[in-house]
Amino acid sequence: MTNRKRSYAALSAALLVTIPSIIIRMGGLYHELNPLLVLLFTGMAILGAAFMLTWACEVAQMDIPQTLALAIVAFIAVLPEYAVDMYFTWMAGQNPASDYSHYAIANMTGANRLLIGVGWSVIALLYWLKYKKGVVLDPERRTEMLFLGLATVYAFVIPLKGSLEWYDSIIFIGMYIFYIKVISKRPVEEEECEGVALLLASMSPAKRRSMFALLFVYSALIILANAEAFSESLVASGKLLGIDEFLLVQWLAPIASEAPEFIVAVLFTLKARANLALGSLLSSKLNQWTLLVGMIPLVFAVSSGQLGTPLPMDGHQLSEILLTAAQSLFALALVLNLRLGVKGATALLVLFFAQFAAPLYQPGVENLFSLEHQPDRLHNLYAAAYIVLGICLIICHRSWLWRLREGLHVGKN
Repeated sequence: MTNRKRSYAALSAALLVTIPSIIIRMGGLYHELNPLLVLLFTGMAILGAAFMLTWACEVAQMDIPQTLALAIVAFIAVLPEYAVDMYFTWMAGQNPASDYSHYAIANMTGANRLLIGVGWSVIALLYWLKYKKGVVLDPERRTEMLFLGLATVYAFVIPLKGSLEWYDSIIFIGMYIFYIKVISKRPVEEEECEGVALLLASMSPAKRRSMFALLFVYSALIILANAEAFSESLVASGKLLGIDEFLLVQWLAPIASEAPEFIVAVLFTLKARANLALGSLLSSKLNQWTLLVGMIPLVFAVSSGQLGTPLPMDGHQLSEILLTAAQSLFALALVLNLRLGVKGATALLVLFFAQFAAPLYQPGVENLFSLEHQPDRLHNLYAAAYIVLGICLIICHRSWLWRLREGLHVGKN
């Protein structure tokens, strides 16, 4: 079989695996099937969409800046997380006395910590196992690192003031809009394509642009259409096994919703493009740590009908945000020198799983620094460890910290 025929076959296969989920959704059969079958069909559809996103990203770099292409991929891949978290937030506004606000914060913080603790570390470890090298980021990734740093610094303000309000939305969303404005001005670079991307690249400019736009849109629709069913089927399967509901919301649901972006990153890594893989996850982290966090108080305000009412949060939720901000600080400090090796990846992974030494959350905590509540006390200790390690790394890499300002440059850094 020629390379061209193989490329057509791969593209056709990616499209075909999305068809069963479309049929099931249009027929309204999701609630009638076994959760494991739903998980299989929706998982196949998301996997197919992830492949199409990868190819679209590669060929899109012929017409738009690579950083902007990665930002688009990151935004599309993170759509399931938005769908799940906005649902919880909307329901919190409709039912202020319910546990939905707990679920919204738990889902958001869980997704953010998974992305770094598992996503970044697995990409670096996988690349080291396959190629015996650490991941080296392009200098242009300083843009994401700069804005991620600004968002992380502001995130520490939330547990200190004890609320997440509408003006926090303006700051977080404003950061993301400014980031998009910066990267959209970067020059387009030459890109070497292979496989399906090469097939698309060989088309005329007008047809090529239409194809990668179509793949972006179709992938986004497939991911959005299957996000809720994929998450619900995973949670339903977990409940059958007797897993705690809060644990399902904070960890199992984000595992499902983060699947598309993680699959895209793994595909890049296996193609020896770990810089793009980690770059896409870095962009996803920035996306979630600005746009997603910023959307929560806005959606809650619209749902509740009261703009000035902050999202209800107790000590445990504030502790979760503090821990998430601390992990972001440590992760950013690790990659200040544009490298993530096996030691740094192992540290991220070990510290991530160490937090599970804390017992499960129990509602009713009023004080963020309560010594009587074991989960929050341990989370605060983990946060302190992240902060101390992060500050030590920043001091060691202080010359690299100063170079983050290059992330505002329009041209290649």
